[in-house]
Amino acid sequence: MRLLIAECTVNYEGRLSAHLPQARRLIMIKADGCVAIHADGGAYKPLNWMNAPNVLTETDEEIRVLNPKGELLTITLHDVETDTSADLGSDPGLQKDGVEAHLQEMLSTEPTRLEDGMLLIRREYPTEIGPVDMLCRDSNGATVAVEIKRRGEIDGVEQLTRYLDFLNRVTDLAPVRGMFVAQEIKPQAKTLATDREISWVEVDYDELRGVERPQQKLF
Repeated sequence: MRLLIAECTVNYEGRLSAHLPQARRLIMIKADGCVAIHADGGAYKPLNWMNAPNVLTETDEEIRVLNPKGELLTITLHDVETDTSADLGSDPGLQKDGVEAHLQEMLSTEPTRLEDGMLLIRREYPTEIGPVDMLCRDSNGATVAVEIKRRGEIDGVEQLTRYLDFLNRVTDLAPVRGMFVAQEIKPQAKTLATDREISWVEVDYDELRGVERPQQKLF
């Protein structure tokens, strides 16, 4: 991990053009080639970024980040305040809580709970940016990437979007559609998923476990 705090200008050229005027920012360069530019605000989300794989070219004045799709991020360095690096080592990855892990286990055993005719290809299917919870095949033979959360929020839809971007580059799998699954999905997450042509499914944890809820009685 390399961190730079620098006065910089940033230009992006790709599907559209974007420009960040000169300002003091944090530039994060990860060992896998991911690059992100942060301001001192806006929570976790960077102002601009490029996911791996990338080719980095660097001079004293600028850092150029080029990906296989031809998108180019150019960071012009006007004044570098700090430039530090650290080896973070291997990360064990996000550990799912008990409910989320159990949901994945149960749905992988019975994928038709999600959609009629659904068949499991593999759990924890690997991508360059992490494993997708379930890779399935639907009744029409199309590939489906399933991301499972206990609570479905916008972050989960963004995560699945990134997985789909990588999976659709694999000729043997493409085209791959997405399915976002949770016990409860927030309205904003449903809207974002629908906008990105990702289907969503809310599942009942107790029903999957075969737990009968007590019937309410008037007398």
